Amino acid sequence: MEERNNYLYYFISFYALSYMVNAVYGTFMPVYLDHIGYGQTAIGTLLALGPFIAMIAQPVWGIAGDRAKAKNIILQTLLLGSAISIIMYPLSESFYYLVFIMAMYTFFQTSIGPLIDAITLEYIEKTHWKFGLIRMAGTIGFAVMSVVAGAIAKRYISAIFVLCFAVIILNFIISFFLPKVKGYQFNAPKVAIWELFKNRELVLLMIFNLVIQTTLGFYYAFFPIYFRSMGGDNALLGWAMFISAMSEIPFLLFADKILNKIGVYYTLLGSGVVAAVRWLILHFVTNPYVVLPLQALHGLIFIVLSIALATYINREVPKALRASGQTMNGLIGMGLSRIIGSMLGGALSDMVGIRQVFLYSSLLAFATVAAFGFIFANGGRHSQA
Repeated sequence: MEERNNYLYYFISFYALSYMVNAVYGTFMPVYLDHIGYGQTAIGTLLALGPFIAMIAQPVWGIAGDRAKAKNIILQTLLLGSAISIIMYPLSESFYYLVFIMAMYTFFQTSIGPLIDAITLEYIEKTHWKFGLIRMAGTIGFAVMSVVAGAIAKRYISAIFVLCFAVIILNFIISFFLPKVKGYQFNAPKVAIWELFKNRELVLLMIFNLVIQTTLGFYYAFFPIYFRSMGGDNALLGWAMFISAMSEIPFLLFADKILNKIGVYYTLLGSGVVAAVRWLILHFVTNPYVVLPLQALHGLIFIVLSIALATYINREVPKALRASGQTMNGLIGMGLSRIIGSMLGGALSDMVGIRQVFLYSSLLAFATVAAFGFIFANGGRHSQA
């Protein structure tokens, strides 16, 4: 019992540290590129590497996790690769060097989240622990590190890489204390990742997730610009992002009860409705101070989509493909959707403006909820998920 309690502390610590890295890199990498003299087009090109590399890396590491003696070995490989690549960033400011090093970092880093989700969800099946409470450590870590990193980056922007390296190394050490979770294809018949797509309900849920996450992809890429166009400064933008991160906590506290009570299907549909309403309000709002409380709706969208799909995969996908299922979901939610949202959203924004694209996002989300509600009401749902 004491050993299991120690595992709980290690899981909580791992999630907190992992999302601290996300806070530093995701928020301040564009600032670093601007600081060293790159223009918006070059910055956009470099940042677009992440989702493209994720689409290659996620299936590779998912399959590796399912076939490894222990998924932990693959997790440790990802952490070590991330640490080595992040500390190499400041060695050169050359565009092609940055292309190489960003591709290298993203190749390792993007699969850490799905793989630790797979390890955590499989292990806690034997316990009374709630995944939402463990994942909440990541939300708190993200929010806290956003403030800390902001203070550090204000004085010396290149310090973000040392900060990320230190946090990743600490997580690398913690990973050796996590319970071992085996890859169920190790010394067993190999199962192709494409077997996942024989689950019709999973395919439908992933398509739903793809569309709603695409509207989120547009938000992540263009909300800061839109917010500043309203008159909000960087300090106010920081508070807006802090509110959106902390707004995830209520759902995380009750995620297991909600999913058990109303199921994954209705939870996802509800999240889609909230997304549609949020984008519609953003279309009409012109005051940055009104946007601040609106940011609280974020806690009913991204984290809900993430937790609901991760839970469904852990419940419905065969053990031999769980790591692959989690990384495939990550590929769709964090890779393909971000590419479509940022690239298509950017093109549309150039034609009609960001404000109008938020209206289009709202209409797309409403239509998606209606379409999938109809599909599932007419035989698209076979499980009680």
